[in-house]
Amino acid sequence: MQQAPFNPEAPPELKIARWFNTAKPITLADLKGKVVLITAFQMLCPGCLEHGLPQARRLSERFSDSDVAIIGLHTVFEHHDVMTLDATAAFMHEYQWPFPVGYDEPDGKGMPRTMAAYQMRGTPTLLVFDRQGRLRRHYFGRPDDMMLAAEVMALAIEGADATREQSTLIERRIAATLRQPGHDHDHHHDHGHEHGDACGCGHDHHHGHDHHHHEHDHAHGHGHSHETPSRRGKAG
Repeated sequence: MQQAPFNPEAPPELKIARWFNTAKPITLADLKGKVVLITAFQMLCPGCLEHGLPQARRLSERFSDSDVAIIGLHTVFEHHDVMTLDATAAFMHEYQWPFPVGYDEPDGKGMPRTMAAYQMRGTPTLLVFDRQGRLRRHYFGRPDDMMLAAEVMALAIEGADATREQSTLIERRIAATLRQPGHDHDHHHDHGHEHGDACGCGHDHHHGHDHHHHEHDHAHGHGHSHETPSRRGKAG
């Protein structure tokens, strides 16, 4: 059965088995009115430990939680017997991550449910939503701190009731102002939402369906696939 195209204007709700660092469950619907950043990670992914999670910590320290919500998503697609709920609780305690973290709901077969719904390629992945709840960025790998902070600030300044035309103008201004580190062209998918390059140590689950909402599908560094050895390949 062919998967329906992803609609960044109405992204799916999070499917979480258990929350950490929050008194109550978190939903994207409840967070409308804020810019939301979700860092999808695995606790055994080097790229997540070296870049994704520390970047989320820095963002949480720099942006006011009244305007910007930082959330971690432990999306386990490999080593399920090791990266359990209890192990995640110990990981949270050991590293003292200051933001809420949700454990992506397993489907009992392969990719966890939120990861599958957002067609993520692997970890670390960063999702950025505007104040209206629209998905405006989907990065796989290591987005640059300065570029990301500038994008978040632009989305924070954007009105909570901004029209699509107003948002498009802001997207064009961001694209004209910011340079992608190491690249001389921008990577966009439909509706002005951007998909970044995967760099460094991203773990790639390498699923086979098309990413309808991505025009560019670049992965650099070594990736870890959950497919059979005969189909396994490194992202490169």
